Amino acid sequence: MQRVVLVTGPSGAGRSTAINVLEDLGFEAIDNLPLSLVPRLLDGPSRPGPLALGLDVRNRDFSATNVIELIDRLTRDPHYAPEVLYLDCAPDTLLRRYNETRRRHPLAPDGSPLMGVTSEIDLLAPIKGRADVLVDTTELSPHDLKAELARWFDTRPDRRLSVSVHSFSYKRGVPRGLDLMFDCRFLANPHWEAGLRELNGTQAEVQDFVCADSRYEEFFSRIRDLILFLLPAHIEEGKTHLAIGFGCTGGQHRSVTLVEKMAVALADAAWPVSIRHRELERRMTVPSAIGDNMPVSKAGQVPSNPGNAS
Repeated sequence: MQRVVLVTGPSGAGRSTAINVLEDLGFEAIDNLPLSLVPRLLDGPSRPGPLALGLDVRNRDFSATNVIELIDRLTRDPHYAPEVLYLDCAPDTLLRRYNETRRRHPLAPDGSPLMGVTSEIDLLAPIKGRADVLVDTTELSPHDLKAELARWFDTRPDRRLSVSVHSFSYKRGVPRGLDLMFDCRFLANPHWEAGLRELNGTQAEVQDFVCADSRYEEFFSRIRDLILFLLPAHIEEGKTHLAIGFGCTGGQHRSVTLVEKMAVALADAAWPVSIRHRELERRMTVPSAIGDNMPVSKAGQVPSNPGNAS
């Protein structure tokens, strides 16, 4: 099965750097390939190693619809194992980078960089929602970015499996790309407690409430032990990344609590682990992370008060 990593993100977020890093990690890297030529490339002779394709908004046939159609086509084809790597960055940082380089933004060549940055973020939003790996480069140096990508994409056989743990709302559908998924809607719901409704599962008050459910401890320990049992088997299978999802009604309280707790447990067991809270991210734009494993966010920033039931 051909591994194909589609690399995109707003201009200035580090896409070109990421392409170079993936090439150093053993990928055949092709940047700025028009989307219309990708099928012709993939229908050609098979390649012995993984493939990384840089998708740039400057290409004349680039659109979110075309990229999503490409993702769907590769997902349906049993010959390919597609992944979407999205390089994200705070708008003010993108603007500062453009001001420092004095380059024109590709989406606003005759306008202000701010106009271009805003337009591009809006254009890429549907693709960001399909990302398998989301890296926030706002505070990452090129060296830091290389280290982050190595955690996810290093193809050497002695690399440890990288684990991402996702919270989500069933009302918004199941995230694509999950390898394991667990439903925690049976646990006591903090939404019905007035003092907890506006909080989220990254906060101690909500975690204490969820953990107080008499069913929580056995559920958590059984899932933790199952995951720890399965991780070495996935390494033997040749996987480099495992995505685990916890879902509840609103993606704010119970699933977030389970993700936070499980990520700590896996990190304590020496597995490289990262967190993504899909519904909190929709509101706050910055998910949380564990320790120094930060492929989806900056450490120390915890979303709060997103105002959605779980």
